[in-house]
Amino acid sequence: MRKLLFESMVRKAFTEALPAQGAPDVEELARTLRHTAHQRLGRSLSIREVDAGSCNGCELEINALNNSVYDIERFGLRFVASPRHADVLLVTGPVTKNMREALERTYNATPNPKWVVAVGDCALDGGCFAGSYAVVGGVSEVVPVDLHVPGCPPTPLDILKALLALLTRQEPTVPEELG
Repeated sequence: MRKLLFESMVRKAFTEALPAQGAPDVEELARTLRHTAHQRLGRSLSIREVDAGSCNGCELEINALNNSVYDIERFGLRFVASPRHADVLLVTGPVTKNMREALERTYNATPNPKWVVAVGDCALDGGCFAGSYAVVGGVSEVVPVDLHVPGCPPTPLDILKALLALLTRQEPTVPEELG
């Protein structure tokens, strides 16, 4: 962790170029995602984002999905404030000991059927925070994960592709006692 901190002090700021205005690949991907969500769920896909203790890199990329470049709400995909209204939990960061119970409660409050997507390398196994006294581990240590989006952080386009793969690949998680 200390190595990353020192490297960030000497490294120049990095910004990506904007995607082409009205990029057809982003528009087509979002349209396909909306269509698939309506086909599978009969309505729009509702997403609840949960930060389980991350550095906020992944949250910035998830928030970019709502900016004027990607604007996923125009395709019927929306972020919701309550897990009771969500179909998908996007969980970022390693799960800290202080956030473990909050993540479990959020998962339990999300109605079935539901999906859990672990976003970023830290959500897989703790990333650069692994081994810390304050970290439980990756998201799968606390709740079942349906899909992992690799990257540090993954791009908004990668997150959209993952949501589409999730909708086309499998059924949502249904606990055995309810199944």
